[in-house]
Amino acid sequence: MLFSEVLGLPHIKNHLTTTAEKGRVPHAQLFVGSSGSGTLPMAIAYAQYILCQNTGGENNSGIEACNIKMNKLSHPDLHFAFPVAANDKVKKNPVSGNFLDEWRQFVENEPYGSLFDWYQKLGIENKQGQIGVHEAQDIVKSLSLKAYEGGYKVMIIWMAEKMNTACANKLLKLIEEPPKDTLFLLITEEEENIIQTIRSRCQTLHFPPLNEAVIAEGLMKNEACEEQKALTIAHRANGNYSTALDILQNNSGTEQFEEWFITWVRSAFKAKGNKSAILDLISWSETIAATGRETQKKFLLFCQDFFRQALLQNYKTESLVFMQPQTKGFSLEKFAPFVSGNNILGINKELEDAIYHIERNGNAKIILTDLSIKLTRLLHSK
Repeated sequence: MLFSEVLGLPHIKNHLTTTAEKGRVPHAQLFVGSSGSGTLPMAIAYAQYILCQNTGGENNSGIEACNIKMNKLSHPDLHFAFPVAANDKVKKNPVSGNFLDEWRQFVENEPYGSLFDWYQKLGIENKQGQIGVHEAQDIVKSLSLKAYEGGYKVMIIWMAEKMNTACANKLLKLIEEPPKDTLFLLITEEEENIIQTIRSRCQTLHFPPLNEAVIAEGLMKNEACEEQKALTIAHRANGNYSTALDILQNNSGTEQFEEWFITWVRSAFKAKGNKSAILDLISWSETIAATGRETQKKFLLFCQDFFRQALLQNYKTESLVFMQPQTKGFSLEKFAPFVSGNNILGINKELEDAIYHIERNGNAKIILTDLSIKLTRLLHSK
């Protein structure tokens, strides 16, 4: 993958290529960035730069055969680990090696794709993917062998926060004292969910969300999108290139999320002293609970964003408001006064608690019903 194919982030590209050329490559690095910020494509481009001995800041000047292999993600010294779960193909003890074909297709077609996109690719939206102890055993085995081409061995662990405790503990010693010329690149969206002992052994790079100009340029260059449309989409994408592509292709899923959200808050407004509205909230909870857990989590994150946008609208910071509700009869301007400094912290806490319990396989119907009742009280707070 060429660095020029990675959107924006010139300071990070320069840092990585400069340290590589000077031979100052930290053996364990942690790339921290939100979804759609480019952490995965940057890690792959960086791995290619090192493995293929490229120079001059781009992946086209080193070993030609090596660059060809890297473009197909088939280099024998490049290893991947990522969250997986049992599906129709693999019934027991799934590891990344069982899904390399799917992974290569995913990276080729959706290099900025989210964890939810990956789960959809595997058909496991209703399961909690993880990087488990069997994966750790495979990593230890792979890195204990000599490099096939005599140089570096690179292990990219995508969504490293999904390592369970057994896996993290098994890899700790290896990350602390890796074999010679071994490079760990850990990619995460939730740095605090990686155990401290691993974080402390990694050099951390933080990736900012992509700015609107970079996203718009990417849409025009890669998707032949006209300029005005690209700028509009870039504003709505909130720094996430994957979201921008979803909006462009009309498959972002936000229309369904918006419908669920508006039904929810309207029922919550009516529920104070209204028994029939309480039944509506219970029915709503059953509808959401019938979806997969990853869909539930993604929806609740969407709700957090919606409430934040309403707060910004309420405090007249329109330049930061990117949401444009499409539902007829619903106006963000009219909803915004009900979200303020008096209740936003409470709303956010309840949403985070709901996500936490869903991640731990709690009963979704009970979690969402409880959340709905609490939302009713918070929206009516003075």
